[in-house]
Amino acid sequence: MNAKAQAKGRSSAQHLLDPALCDDIGAGRCNQPFSVLGQHADEPAGASIVRTFQPQARAVTIITEDHREVAMERVGDKGVFAARCEPAAGRYRLKLDWHDPNRASSECVDPYSLSSPVGELDRHLFNEGTHQDLYKLLGSRPLTHDGVRGTSFAVWAPNARRVSVVGPFNNWDGRCHVMRSHPGSGIWDLFLPDVDNGGLYKYEIVGPEGNVLPLKNDPFAHYFEQAPGNASIVFQSRFEWQDQDWMRDSRTGDPRNKPISIYEVHPGSWRRKDGTQVLSWIELADQLLPYSLDNGFTHIELMPVTEHPFDGSWGYQPVGLFAPTSRFGSPDDFRHFVDRCHRAGIGVIIDWVPAHFPTDDHGLGQFDGTHLYEHADPRQGFHQDWNTLIFNYGRREVVNYLLSNAVYWIREFHLDGLRVDAVASMLYLDYSREEGQWIPNHEGGRENLEAMAFLKRMNELVHAEGGLTFAEESTSFPKVSRPTYDGGLGFTFKWNMGWMHDTLEYMQKDPAFRRYHHDSLTFGLLYAFTENFVLPLSHDEVVHGKGSMIQKMPGDDWQKFANLRALYGMMWTYPGKKLNFMGSEFAQWQEWQHDQSLDWHLLDHAPHQGMLTLVKELNALYTSRDSLHRYDCDGRGFEWIDCTDADQSVIAWYRRADDAPPTITVMNLTPVIRNDYRLGVDHAGGYRELLNTDDTRFGGSGQQNDDRRLQAQEIAAHGRAASLSLMLPPLCALVIAPALD
Repeated sequence: MNAKAQAKGRSSAQHLLDPALCDDIGAGRCNQPFSVLGQHADEPAGASIVRTFQPQARAVTIITEDHREVAMERVGDKGVFAARCEPAAGRYRLKLDWHDPNRASSECVDPYSLSSPVGELDRHLFNEGTHQDLYKLLGSRPLTHDGVRGTSFAVWAPNARRVSVVGPFNNWDGRCHVMRSHPGSGIWDLFLPDVDNGGLYKYEIVGPEGNVLPLKNDPFAHYFEQAPGNASIVFQSRFEWQDQDWMRDSRTGDPRNKPISIYEVHPGSWRRKDGTQVLSWIELADQLLPYSLDNGFTHIELMPVTEHPFDGSWGYQPVGLFAPTSRFGSPDDFRHFVDRCHRAGIGVIIDWVPAHFPTDDHGLGQFDGTHLYEHADPRQGFHQDWNTLIFNYGRREVVNYLLSNAVYWIREFHLDGLRVDAVASMLYLDYSREEGQWIPNHEGGRENLEAMAFLKRMNELVHAEGGLTFAEESTSFPKVSRPTYDGGLGFTFKWNMGWMHDTLEYMQKDPAFRRYHHDSLTFGLLYAFTENFVLPLSHDEVVHGKGSMIQKMPGDDWQKFANLRALYGMMWTYPGKKLNFMGSEFAQWQEWQHDQSLDWHLLDHAPHQGMLTLVKELNALYTSRDSLHRYDCDGRGFEWIDCTDADQSVIAWYRRADDAPPTITVMNLTPVIRNDYRLGVDHAGGYRELLNTDDTRFGGSGQQNDDRRLQAQEIAAHGRAASLSLMLPPLCALVIAPALD
């Protein structure tokens, strides 16, 4: 062999690719693929070497920009191919002939010949923790890049040795599509021309110790495979919104002065087809929406709809914060549901869970082989109550992940608000922990200062988008629903857990003993306007052996229904927005079960249908009378008439709103009729019953006052110059107002 032939042999064997690098690629050890694969300049100037890894191919041919075909040489036995092109290949394609004789030859664009869609500004904003559109940077995005249609994949894994995107497109082989590392940012990315809308994928990550981790879901995936699979799915929305009127009108005005009556729903168990199959978002739009609307609710609140692996968590252990669960359809099906609600005039709120996440191997835990999203110390990073991990609110990238997620739901799904779960667990470092099980903050206190800062910023961003925020916060933490500029956390509303606890405790007492617990009814008014409150009778009150709402009530069946009707009469005329959990509106007997439908057959029975009719009329009364909602969060809208009649278990109050007609509620919480009960009122003259929970239409005994005889006389009572003589029905809430001739 002459010298020229020997040089050529060396070129094909070694110059094209060092054998050690070839082995690294074949073994999945190469973490800088763009330095090896793709096209690289070669001597003399104008020539290039092209390399590709195709373990399923028997032969690979380069089709150059000027339509030359250059056969590639197999280098080693791992599936690496290389060829020298003179002149350079330019914008080339690869023709692949497969080992499988039944598989036709195909052509593709080499992903290692393309630039990165991740820009320098994006990386800077991400590391700064201020990238509000982070969901448009990380995750999977179908797009046209460098003139090629495909999908951009990007993920944050700063401590990984290698990250690969895997899926059916590469037989889930992590050696095939190793991603590009962006040093200093922790971001890895790769644009794949072969993957489009609907493609399944995960990330294969090699941790800092060199171990291959369990396949990971994309933290920013917009769609997930249905169980038993759990892969992420490339998804690009094609939905066209038609709710422009709602989006324009609902975002104006002060929400504190508007009627808000929320129907809380678990979409998987509200109603089921054939008793077993869950309804889709399309079917829920056809059934849940008209039901909620017909019964007068202003908003539907959905328990967490973000993707979660375990049905029994009810959605409160999410693995896909950017994905509506595929249990009920695609993300665009969920958009359809929200759009239909808005066009019908009803708002949509979702439960949002930034407090914790599950330990499932395919989730966020130990994402890159280190404690990336969670604290490393279990005294800060592990919830003992729920066996879940706690987000590290002190890490900019983690906070950016959560903030962009909050904004995402408001922007991309037109949601009207987020109810933030388990806020108390976020605020206190010693939440549900004994001494020695928690670490004080840098000031020595028990408050989680980093979580507080996160919540404040979250509220600011969501409000800037026109959304509402609701805090499930069960302690006396100050200013939860006060603006951040006033030192508050910035929530729009806070759940009034104190009212819920005290009122239910009172209502469960035998009426004979209620006189000794009268303060349970009145204490809440001492703090009723310190926050912007929602009165919640939520799912948490009808599970885990607590009994359904109707089961909580004392007495025989008649008294149970009467007590519950009175409770609802109180709730809907008491200061604060309203929330009632599904099934409670028609007095379902059994506790809520997440895996079965509500007991809709109960509506065939008069007491249950009567309860639903009452809730419908209470909603109509609440939304139509300014005095019952305009000052829900302002002490100017409430005034006791009498809160001291403990012996007869009677309370009465005014609700007011500037020049709007006032409304009076009187409650008799014993099973005894109170005849000629003298009630002080502002003015003499005619009055009328607006609602009586003892009405036969609601299942009551039918004891009513004759409107023709409801005349307030100039007889002083309760410190007022005029008074009414009323008949108070048993276990009843009576709502009256001045007669308007």
